[in-house]
Amino acid sequence: MAKPNYQFEKRQRDLAKKQKQEEKRREKLANKAANANAPQTDVPEDGVSQGVDSQDSGTALN
Repeated sequence: MAKPNYQFEKRQRDLAKKQKQEEKRREKLANKAANANAPQTDVPEDGVSQGVDSQDSGTALN
């Protein structure tokens, strides 16, 4: 029976890990570039979301 080559296996795992990290880095850069180019219309400038005011719910409590 052949002796397992652990160094080769470790090298292959390391290469796969580095390739995966590089793909993630490229994906993050692409997402960051896409977000920088797209205008953000969802968030108002003052940072307060617009919606129904909690004080003016339409029901009067006496």
